[in-house]
Amino acid sequence: MKLKSYLKERMSVGLWRAARDLRRELMIQKLHRKGRRSARKYADAKSLKLNIGCGENLKPGWVNVDLVKGVDLTLDMREAIPLSDGSAKTIYSEHFFEHLDYPTDAMRFLRECFRILEPHGIFSVGVPDTRWPLRDYGDNGDGGYFGATETHWRHPDWCKTKIEHINYHFRQDGEHRFAWDFETMEQALRNTGFVEIRQRPYRPEIDTETRALGTLYVDALRPPL
Repeated sequence: MKLKSYLKERMSVGLWRAARDLRRELMIQKLHRKGRRSARKYADAKSLKLNIGCGENLKPGWVNVDLVKGVDLTLDMREAIPLSDGSAKTIYSEHFFEHLDYPTDAMRFLRECFRILEPHGIFSVGVPDTRWPLRDYGDNGDGGYFGATETHWRHPDWCKTKIEHINYHFRQDGEHRFAWDFETMEQALRNTGFVEIRQRPYRPEIDTETRALGTLYVDALRPPL
């Protein structure tokens, strides 16, 4: 801690942030290499169910993927997924996709998911629904979004004005990289090759209860060969 304080005092703000980001990327690379080694056990697997960007929401019977402790595979989803073509029947991702830069990393991730899904395989994604806060902003807060930031999600105390809440929705302290609506999600999935793209309601048997409000859930199908 003393060394950290010493370096921070002597670095410019920009250099300190760059050093912090470099340290984070080196840690991610180390975890990804470990995950690639662990993925060898699935080399001949078929009909996998992948729970990508799961955090602490582990699903029994699924291959849980993230860069945290306790998961089955620690993988960086900006990289190629070390699984065989057509090895998964379902890929599920809830409140992860918005953490990828669009279009570069996001579209690469979708192409990888398409590759490893078997024909008729399902891609199911949940992201913060950006249409709601923007419509509510235009309606002067009558749509309930800004009330929910105080009672449901508890945005940080510095969020006082509506535009501060909007900015937090978009950025989440720099963790969010892109804001999604159904039109853009449908376009991205269709451009990847997915079909039967549809918005769906919250499903308690698979989705996280605390994310039922304010999440855009979309299912898509990999077509037959």
